[in-house]
Amino acid sequence: MNNYTITAFILLGLTDDPQLQVLIFIFLFLTYMLSIIGNLTIITLTFVDSNLKTPMYFFLKNFSFLEISFTSACIPRYLYNLATGDKVITYNACVIQVFFTDLFAVTEFFLLATMSYDRYVAICRPLHYVTIMSRRVCRRLVFCCWWAGLFIIISPLSLGLNLKFCNSNAINHFLCDASPLLKISCSETWYMEKTVMICAVLTLILTLMCVVLSYVHIIKTIFRFPSVQERKKAFSTCSSHLIVLSITYGTCIFIYMNPTAKEEVTINKVVSLLISSISPMLNPFIYSLRNKQVRKAFSDSIKRIVSFLKS
Repeated sequence: MNNYTITAFILLGLTDDPQLQVLIFIFLFLTYMLSIIGNLTIITLTFVDSNLKTPMYFFLKNFSFLEISFTSACIPRYLYNLATGDKVITYNACVIQVFFTDLFAVTEFFLLATMSYDRYVAICRPLHYVTIMSRRVCRRLVFCCWWAGLFIIISPLSLGLNLKFCNSNAINHFLCDASPLLKISCSETWYMEKTVMICAVLTLILTLMCVVLSYVHIIKTIFRFPSVQERKKAFSTCSSHLIVLSITYGTCIFIYMNPTAKEEVTINKVVSLLISSISPMLNPFIYSLRNKQVRKAFSDSIKRIVSFLKS
């Protein structure tokens, strides 16, 4: 976004209706706080409870950290805009927001794929699970997820730094994002549009292939279990992850693969709002409500706190 005439942008947000803005502010503030509290709770439990010192919860801890980072890169700025009426965002702040939102989002996809592989090893190769998913391997996998995210966004970001903005600085969105920025640029954007699309589709295809292959093997293995109880237990260990996968991939595929969504700016903004506010809020509840170990760790921690306060 090498800029010669514009030093700031105006984020138009979702609506100009003052009453709707109040409702949106309350809604986003509540979902943001629930998201932060929920994901911080997951992170804290994985640190303090010895039963959650397994690879699955190590990845969940990192996923919760990514969710906090992603929603914090999107929502607080818009809350500030709604509260103060100040819709101006500097050029540099806009670039930073694009970088971090894209980095956290892409890294999340690779981490979800890694979590699928973890479930595959746990169910299909249980005797070798501890050896294959050692602490060192888990750390390297998470490190690779971050590097993959950075590698994917470098190319479109480099092209974006050369965009010029001459005629308009009004971004029809509540945050700085590639698509609305391309619409107001006076540079030739065809090459960058294709690059953004290729990077997005590449991320989806690579991670989705890993997820599908992992779960194909998982389902085949589960159906070979002789006991119904064993099958139920195996499915229950994957259920939370499958729900999160459905929400994450479903919303992103809707944006990138649905032609109508590309043309309908309002729908695109609403879906982006759901991704950045609702999904990070739901994930901790999905994992805690559907996971006995997390529920037990939470209740044990509450009991310890209560007993400490009483003493």
